Amino acid sequence: MQSMPEMNMDESTLGLPSFHAASGSNWQPASVPAHLWMTHRGNWDLMAHGALFLTYNQQGGSRGEGKAESVNYLMLMEQHKLGPGTILFREMLSAESLTSPHPGFPELFQTGETFHGQPLVDHQHPHNVFAELSMLYTVPINEKISWLFYGGPSAEPALGPVTYIHRESASENPSAPLSHHLQDSTHTSFGVVTTGFVIDRFKIEASAFNGHEPDEDRWDIQLAGLSSWSFRVSAAPTRNWMAEYSYGYLQRPEALEPGNERRQGASLEYNRPLTNGNWATTLIWGRKRKLLDDTVQNSYLLESTLNFRKRNYVFTRMELVDKDELFPQAAAHPSSRIGAYTFGGVRDLVQNHHWQLGLGADAVFYSKPDVLDPAYGDRPFSFHIFFRLRPGLSGHGH
Repeated sequence: MQSMPEMNMDESTLGLPSFHAASGSNWQPASVPAHLWMTHRGNWDLMAHGALFLTYNQQGGSRGEGKAESVNYLMLMEQHKLGPGTILFREMLSAESLTSPHPGFPELFQTGETFHGQPLVDHQHPHNVFAELSMLYTVPINEKISWLFYGGPSAEPALGPVTYIHRESASENPSAPLSHHLQDSTHTSFGVVTTGFVIDRFKIEASAFNGHEPDEDRWDIQLAGLSSWSFRVSAAPTRNWMAEYSYGYLQRPEALEPGNERRQGASLEYNRPLTNGNWATTLIWGRKRKLLDDTVQNSYLLESTLNFRKRNYVFTRMELVDKDELFPQAAAHPSSRIGAYTFGGVRDLVQNHHWQLGLGADAVFYSKPDVLDPAYGDRPFSFHIFFRLRPGLSGHGH
């Protein structure tokens, strides 16, 4: 593989964020490091990146368990000049339906989606095999304005931050945030059409999409009408900063709940390249309003990853999230404020232009209302020990 040639759609004189380093039509700071394999064939720029975690996952407390598992994904991208603009095809594939233990990855206090027709509780669902099949077309109008069109049968609407799978601040953490379903769970939506404009250092976009969450069959694409909508406003004032706010209406997103939802949220990302490393931090707020009973749930997340002396990483994730699905068979579903506090580290055992293989571990502590003690114990504690494999570093930014 070789270095990537100049890319007209995001390597402008403005130094705007690259669409290759994020998810959907989202942005990360332009300075994030690029863990990519890249080459040029004919008139096509070809890229690939991904991650593979081989993990022993021990969830504590009386509702916890220990299992071996693998979180993984592969992203392929193909880019070509088309008329006055540039077209980018993207395919994200995951084998988690084969590498996650049933009924999913054990994770205390996690909720969202289903297994065998029942709500998943204390488990994170695996990703779909076709987690993204999309196209992005960008056309420069003048030096500071571009038009974009994005969509596909499996794609991400303009709603929420960069999904945790692709966030640099979460790159060493094998677990999904407990706030995933209040922040970035729409990153796999089966039917999305988005359009918008990049104006100087701002991006404004709107989407029509299928708001239903994926069902339990992880191998197919469940297309439906584009009955949900969203919009997002993003700003990249410098190469190191990115901020966004989004709002959306989702029709019947939950498989087992009849109501519609409104979601909104905001995020702030900071990335700072260092002499022999990088520091990435993200702050996220996400809110869900269930229109059937007019209940509101909030989530707050702060995560950060520091890479220092090339081979060493320390990371943390601290979040507070409202959960009302921990006891799906109960007559009432009061909301509980759950806190999860993760601290971990990774050391690269192999690090070259092609590969990075790291050995890591983390520990997770929790806060919760005392009323949950009979179900979860007084002080549940979880940990992971894992290998992480991904492409080598091809440079900061794109």
